[in-house]
Amino acid sequence: MIIGIDASRTTSGERTGTEQYSLHLIRAMLKLDQKSRFRLYCRDEPPVDLFEQSERTEYRVIPFPRLWTHIRLSWEMAVNPPDVLFVPSHVLPLIHPKNSVSTVHDLGYIHYPQAHTRSSRLYLDWSTRYNAKHSRQVIADSEATRQDLIKLYGTESNKITVAYPAGQRGLVPVTDNAILEQVQQRYGTGDRYFIYVGTLQPRKNLGTLIRAFAAIANHDEMHSIRLVLVGRKGWLYEDILALAHDVKVSDRIVFTGYIDQQDLAPLLSGALAFVMPSWYEGFGLPLLEAMTCETPIICSNVSSLPEVVGDAAITFDPADQGALERALLRITVDPALRENLISQGLERVQAFTWESCARTVLEVLHGND
Repeated sequence: MIIGIDASRTTSGERTGTEQYSLHLIRAMLKLDQKSRFRLYCRDEPPVDLFEQSERTEYRVIPFPRLWTHIRLSWEMAVNPPDVLFVPSHVLPLIHPKNSVSTVHDLGYIHYPQAHTRSSRLYLDWSTRYNAKHSRQVIADSEATRQDLIKLYGTESNKITVAYPAGQRGLVPVTDNAILEQVQQRYGTGDRYFIYVGTLQPRKNLGTLIRAFAAIANHDEMHSIRLVLVGRKGWLYEDILALAHDVKVSDRIVFTGYIDQQDLAPLLSGALAFVMPSWYEGFGLPLLEAMTCETPIICSNVSSLPEVVGDAAITFDPADQGALERALLRITVDPALRENLISQGLERVQAFTWESCARTVLEVLHGND
């Protein structure tokens, strides 16, 4: 059996959640399935060590300047289709095998349309509907996304399989003070800080986080604590930067931009807590990464986030700024609470592995064997 995979997102220089998903899932699939042949479709030449080299793995590097998926990959599907095509982080090409499977990560653009440009919202709606309609089976990151597909698009429930992703491989807690101090100095975080990791965009509800931090930053318990926002600039990031600049404690709000992946574990490990105040998330990979690095979690109680954290987090209504303020203060003054959340997080994160995710996806891909 030849399994074709759209691996075009794995060669991105600055990988966000969906790119990380593609990379780690494909790696796990190649390792688990020792019988199938894999054909990886890339727009750019992948690094030699991106995936495990094997006689069962073939690269099809097919450069094309624009509309790569719908023109160039479609042509490839027309002239030399695989037995099954899997698209983990994008939309199916217009021409695709009848036996095609895609992943739908979230439908946040419906829940919070104001967090997207009109053009991106229209494209996301079209592409997600297209995937849901034309895929033989759909992979969903969470039960929340599965229910959205059923309720909002009328997708048949037996067509959707939930396969939970996992965090970034190789992350371990960093306890070496020299490494922690070096990274903290590099990014200007100080040695006491709350951290957020993700794209800077309205859906992430960073305005509420900034206002909550500013409201309590001058409490005695919060002396010298900083708020560190890690991630590249997204749509309407200017509003977030402007708000951070206008609050009285603007000098204690740090924007790092996109960071080297080797710095992620030290930054997480040194934080008082990881905060994800999002209005909506299809899954929330950074939560797993934070738990892996023994960082306590504060997150909103909506969409898929309760599925991810279980009882291993302080959760709050993302519309309730006061609840977030109280959570930030609690985690600061209560060492026992921090230790309990760290312990629960380490236990919780064991439930999510790329091997388990890959096994579920492979079962779906082999469904018509």
